[in-house]
Amino acid sequence: MEKEYKLWMKKAEEDLDTAKYNFEGKKFSASLFFSQQAAEKALKAFNIKINKELIKTHDLSLLARKVNAPVEIENLCKSLSPAYQSTRYPDIIQKNDMKDEAKELLKSAEEIVEWAKKKL
Repeated sequence: MEKEYKLWMKKAEEDLDTAKYNFEGKKFSASLFFSQQAAEKALKAFNIKINKELIKTHDLSLLARKVNAPVEIENLCKSLSPAYQSTRYPDIIQKNDMKDEAKELLKSAEEIVEWAKKKL
């Protein structure tokens, strides 16, 4: 059986593909959610590999700190982390046009996933 961190990274890559698919289909809220999820799972994969533990959190900044990510990655995490709640809960005010935000955060997620993959 594959090691646990590999399973998490595989799921991160699937979520990143789903984020891209939703962006292309103009489902920007879904794209934002899956971008956040891709980054989260990639960081969890790396954390599992180096720290031998799964941290159950959606806080990307915390996960980045746990793996001693560089400042650039931490900054991407700070911008991407709020997408988890803002896309899940209808009582959080959402922008009418999320296209630009979805595009930017998809790019952030791609960078985070690629960084974590290189570390594995």
